[in-house]
Order: sequence, then structure tokens, then C-alpha cells
Amino acid sequence: MDGDQPVATFAGGCFWGVEEAFRTLPGVIETTVGYTGGSRPDPSYEQVCTGTTGHAEAVRVVYDPSRITYRELLDRFFAVHDPTTKNRQGPDIGEQYRSAIFYHTPEQEREARSLIGELDRSGRFRRPIATELVPAGPFYRAEEYHQQYARKHGRGGCRL
Repeated sequence: MDGDQPVATFAGGCFWGVEEAFRTLPGVIETTVGYTGGSRPDPSYEQVCTGTTGHAEAVRVVYDPSRITYRELLDRFFAVHDPTTKNRQGPDIGEQYRSAIFYHTPEQEREARSLIGELDRSGRFRRPIATELVPAGPFYRAEEYHQQYARKHGRGGCRL
């Protein structure tokens, strides 16, 4: 929770494009790109890029549950990246680009686990979902130049 508002944290490859996919959704109050899921405290972008910190590039989403549900955030997450590849999104390869949901509550864990099962059974993807489902830990805000990068530079994602 962020004050009175819930928080969701997602990793789906390069965080610029993932942030842009969430930033403009009605009910999303704030997005922040950063690093989570690793062992090094307060890593830099350069350190995360070495693949030795264990961190993923991630997006922290603060949202208003009266305007957008966690399930709707999950649906967007699975729509904007390939959740069937481990440690890779497009040309970006490495643990920092893994697909992961960092849950903040038992309800988020249950909802994400349920949706992953639904997606695997649905045949929507040709391969099984490889998205990690792990408890949220410390989140380290990325350097300012990464925040809302796609908006600042007129780009819709990482590879445009």
C-alpha cells in the first residue's frame, strides 16, 4: 500500500515500455520504474545491467481500486509482453528482463496465480506462462532519466 492506495509491481522486460502501458490507464495514480527482486541494496542501472544483482527492471503502480481493479492491471501486464519467455523480451536478454509479478498481498498472489492458470489452460499462448510470482521486496527507484522515458522522448516503448 502507498498511503491509502494499493500498489502493484510488475516486471516484463525493458521498464520504459511497461511503464508507458500502465501510466495512461484510468485509475492509475502513479507509476515509477525501478529495480526489485535482487540482493544488492540500491543498485544503479549500470549494476543491474551486468546481470549480477538479481534485480529485474520493474514498474511500481499505485492505483485507485474504485476505478481500476488489480485484475485489470494483470490483464494489461499479460497483454504488453511475452509471458512465456524466461529472462528475455525481444532483443533484451538477461535476468533483469524477466517476466515477474511481485505481489504485495495474499489477495494479489491468489488473483495472479488464478489468472496464470486460466491463461495456461486457455491456449492463448503457444507455450506455458513463465512469469515468476514472488513476494514484493524492496523496490529501488531508478535514476530520474528513466522515469516516464517513453513519454519524455515521444516513444511508445523500448524498441521503437
